Amino acid sequence: MSSSIDGINAALAATTAWLALGMLGLLRPHSVRWVGRVLFPISAALSLVLAGIGLASVLKAPQAAVLPLGLPDLLFHVRLDPLSGFFLFLLGVTATGISIFSAGYFRTGEGTPPGLMCFQYHLFLASMGAVLLADDAYLFMVAWETMALASYFLVTTHHRLPEIRQAGFLYLLIAHVGALGILLCFGVMHGTGWQFTFDAMRTAHLAPGWSSVAFGLALFGFGAKAGMVPLHVWLPEAHPAAPSPVSALMSGVMLKTAIYGLIRVTYDLLGTIRWEWGLTVLIAGSVTTLFGVLFALMQHHLKRLLAYHSIENIGIILIGLGLSLTYIGTGHPALGALGLAAALYHTLNHAVFKSLLFLGAGSIQHVTGERELGRMGGLARWLPRTAFLFLVGSLAISALPPLNGFVSEWLTFQAALLSPALESGVLRSVIPLAAAGLALAGALTAMCFVKVYGVVFLGAPRAPKETELHDVGRWEQTGMAWLAAGCVILGLAPVPMLRLLDHVARLLIGQSLGSQALRSGWLWLTPVAAERASYNPIVFLVLIVGVTLLTFVLVRRFYHGRLRRAPAWDCGFGGLDARMQDTAEGFSQPIRHMFGPVYEMERHLPSASDAKPRFHLEIRDRFWSVLYLPLAGLVEAVSRQVGRLQAGRISIYLLYSFLTTIFLLLFV
Repeated sequence: MSSSIDGINAALAATTAWLALGMLGLLRPHSVRWVGRVLFPISAALSLVLAGIGLASVLKAPQAAVLPLGLPDLLFHVRLDPLSGFFLFLLGVTATGISIFSAGYFRTGEGTPPGLMCFQYHLFLASMGAVLLADDAYLFMVAWETMALASYFLVTTHHRLPEIRQAGFLYLLIAHVGALGILLCFGVMHGTGWQFTFDAMRTAHLAPGWSSVAFGLALFGFGAKAGMVPLHVWLPEAHPAAPSPVSALMSGVMLKTAIYGLIRVTYDLLGTIRWEWGLTVLIAGSVTTLFGVLFALMQHHLKRLLAYHSIENIGIILIGLGLSLTYIGTGHPALGALGLAAALYHTLNHAVFKSLLFLGAGSIQHVTGERELGRMGGLARWLPRTAFLFLVGSLAISALPPLNGFVSEWLTFQAALLSPALESGVLRSVIPLAAAGLALAGALTAMCFVKVYGVVFLGAPRAPKETELHDVGRWEQTGMAWLAAGCVILGLAPVPMLRLLDHVARLLIGQSLGSQALRSGWLWLTPVAAERASYNPIVFLVLIVGVTLLTFVLVRRFYHGRLRRAPAWDCGFGGLDARMQDTAEGFSQPIRHMFGPVYEMERHLPSASDAKPRFHLEIRDRFWSVLYLPLAGLVEAVSRQVGRLQAGRISIYLLYSFLTTIFLLLFV
């Protein structure tokens, strides 16, 4: 281990500076100019510095230190290694764009005062940084709970609305249930003499049964924070409730801290990896992916739709991790390194393009005051820059080349296609099914964003006020442009990023991606061997630009001036208006019929006496009626029975005390 702790000092200094910025916001809590024009730009610069620190630490040996903080016998331990460095890079890059956007986003009179929100925002950032640097269970849980509380107050910014408070309570409840699972996991993994440093856990050498128990608790605890099905129910409620920069930070970064925790526990602390763990994660990831995209297609609230796509992309990351664990557990570490690299690459990609899409949704909401897709239309005419940047994010999340979403999903497919190397026939059968589900999810995602972009930005305006709109300010545009540039760079230069991820793979599993993948040059991406599969994003970019220019030239050369313009045929009906456009509901109708059993639907039919009859279809998550409502009823029933013990008479309480004393005397 390196004796130098300069990298740790720099990372801790950046985290502490975030806290200081938050406290400075409390000096002038109602000043938007102080918070937006001074503190948030400084925060963006600080985030960029942290990204550089994390990127540099990926290439260095692990560094550790003990802080003079905590309890007398439980001091805080910190560690900076390639894994934590990669996630610090993710945190810094994403927070840079979001902080720039926030400098122009927040207004007065929107729930929490700007200065207090600035404090909560930077406490949230600092706690996530502390989670990534923690090297003992004590600091990890303190930072984890601080992250949950800070994000809860950010979610409930508009706390005067009952539905916002309800969404915040649901989020906090599931966050603490997940934290209990993580705490129990650390309890199972404790080192000799009940030591809870991560170094002690690495040398604990648990029995196979206890290792599986610890893994199951980790999957439950971190899965609850990540939004894994069936622990996902908080996510589509919390994201629409939070301000858009907060939603971007939660989806782009906070969900990834859960992925970090799962990787840290499974690959680093538990030691020996079992293929059964990989199969469990693979199945959970496949279900999560398909569930997320199918419910995203049914949503007509823009931020709720993006929230379900966060569930889908967490599933894609879990598929990559599941493939990696399966290959490692069956004795194929090189293939496991490829699956891990695919999962980490998609973790970074999702942080960038999903943050961009949430910021785009915030821009639309600020300009139009609308969140429902059916009330928007034709916004590309008045919001051209927002429309272009949102298009970049839509293409990236749809995994279309040459943007970044394609690279990580293509790597995941390549890892899945190597399943014939496995000896188990069951695994060779299950993995192609997961790959087929991933392909289906990719097609449905593209369909969903064709719906979103077509309804919101194309067509005719659906409201008169949409003809008087103006695009968002320079701060918001710059923040979105930063993330859009990330989508392009990560898509066009995958090989340098894969070389960085190779350092993480060698730390965790002691295995490189292989010479073929790393010696092919920066132009060609070859996950295994050149004769098997290769991808060149520059070639795709040149072909796309060339075909576009050729089409433009041909149209201008041969058809320009020969077109006859006439009014569109109205099928015999006059007075065409915006209501005759295809709606979001109509667009998703075929999928709703095809996958009907997945949804719980309730149709509200108009009566004959209604002056303005309107058909309404409500689609609900079956997990509420199948799992959560019965569980809530059981808890209430048990609580009522326990409440009977409190009869309210002093004689009853004295009897309880007497019986407890007799029990202790006899059995203790």
